[in-house]
Amino acid sequence: MTVSVIIPAFNEHETVGEVVKVVASLKYVNEIIVVDDGSTDFTAEVAREAGATVISHVKNRGKGAAIKTGFSNSKGDVAVFLDADIQNLTTQKVEKIIKPILIGEADVTKTKFKREGGRVTELTAKPLLNFFFPEIKFEQPLSGQFAARRSFLKNIKLEDDYGVDVGIVLDADVRGMRIKEVDIGKIDHVLSSLHELNVVATEVVRTIVDRATEYGRITMIDTLGKHIRMGLLGLSLATLGFFCVFFIRFFPVMLGLIITAVGAIIAIFYIIRIGKTSFRSLFKSDSKSRNLKSFFYMHSPMLVSGLIMVAMLATLLGSVHVDEGKISVEPASRNLIIWKDPLENKSFDIRGPYLVDSALENEYTLIRAPPDAMSTLDLSYGDHIYINNQRYGLMQNIPGEENVIRIPSNARDYFGLNVRDVIPDTNLRNIFKNLYAEKNLLLQDAGNITVKKGFILRTGTESAKNINIYLKDKKLSTSTGIIHNGTYNIYLNGVKYREIFINENEANNTYYIPVGRYTLKIEIEGNVNSDMEIPTLNKGIFLNFITK
Repeated sequence: MTVSVIIPAFNEHETVGEVVKVVASLKYVNEIIVVDDGSTDFTAEVAREAGATVISHVKNRGKGAAIKTGFSNSKGDVAVFLDADIQNLTTQKVEKIIKPILIGEADVTKTKFKREGGRVTELTAKPLLNFFFPEIKFEQPLSGQFAARRSFLKNIKLEDDYGVDVGIVLDADVRGMRIKEVDIGKIDHVLSSLHELNVVATEVVRTIVDRATEYGRITMIDTLGKHIRMGLLGLSLATLGFFCVFFIRFFPVMLGLIITAVGAIIAIFYIIRIGKTSFRSLFKSDSKSRNLKSFFYMHSPMLVSGLIMVAMLATLLGSVHVDEGKISVEPASRNLIIWKDPLENKSFDIRGPYLVDSALENEYTLIRAPPDAMSTLDLSYGDHIYINNQRYGLMQNIPGEENVIRIPSNARDYFGLNVRDVIPDTNLRNIFKNLYAEKNLLLQDAGNITVKKGFILRTGTESAKNINIYLKDKKLSTSTGIIHNGTYNIYLNGVKYREIFINENEANNTYYIPVGRYTLKIEIEGNVNSDMEIPTLNKGIFLNFITK
């Protein structure tokens, strides 16, 4: 590997020439660059006479700036940085800095040495490093002499001032570089004044704090920041849960609701804690204007996330449809059904939207629909619906078409639908409104008897009655329907059997229907709500009893 030695110098004409000569005696050093950082003495001339390449700054810009200038103008695979004021530099000391990198033992080397002073290191650098970067255990974390691979240095930020040394060490540590601290013995150079040490300490502290902030070490002690981050986590989880429920079809609905609930709990808990902390900061301080700025800076992410949540809730609430028995929330994609009646077999469901497609070959009188669409229509597979006087059977959709409704062309024309149209779940019932359908009732222990009930689909709920069917005083089925005063058809095995007149104002209407060797009792009673209308004499069949 090639080696470049960079020597920042400011008014160091008494020592820089000897430093250059010592380095030049090492045969594996390919170039020596002295950066004259705005010197007012003969530093540049002395360095040039000693054999170095000199780059001059018009004015003093700081040690770090000089190092950056030298590095950017160097070419070596290894960059070595030496102070220009060392009075007893030897080739052995320089070799101890360079050799560990050349032989592959380290990526970065820094020095430790015996000297008087070290007040900035002991009183400032070490306490801060122990607090923010406890893994760093170097005896002298601040050292003006160090070396590193170019591949590492070109990818980090070099400070412009005295923080450059500790900045390189911290960056190397966080990036996992191999750092070796080498002992180069005793170093003699001019001790800095108290004022100069104050400047050095300030720049070192700033660099350590900057790196601690950049690498997330401040979060270990930032209580308010922790509350804000956790509050943001809660709001983000709640937002994620909402999106999973409504817009990510393959995501389990229950898991989305759990994520939403957990996020809401976390957000509420930490927002309360943030409020308490912020109240003390805003209203119990002498500098209100400064604290308002700090409040906005710290809390603006939380405020924006909160506004996003409010916007989402407003959107959802604006899409709420309340019907008897269920709350339907459809934000433009999927439809969340929340059943209010605990007797329902589902507490919540996700439905739609549905894509319209043509019927399969030779299925001219069949409609294929997914289970969600059947639930919205309150129909079941095997039921029949009449569209423009044509009877259509309802069947399960084929695998892979979970949200596709296949409708024959005659029915599509009646509805005014085209292939590839999309039907939201909340609009599905509106499309099928006022159509007559026949539904197989679910019976319990009915033996050889099945019952079909006719009804007309409505879009809204009205006052209705319970329809109970008994066999030998044992209830076979209960359903509901909107009933008006009028005459209703009773069929037996598909043939009209008798007519009954129902008075909707009577509390109870009971009818007995002989079916073979059995007598069925039909009881119409109660006051409920339903979106199914029982058809009168001229509109269809009320009940059709079928015996095998």
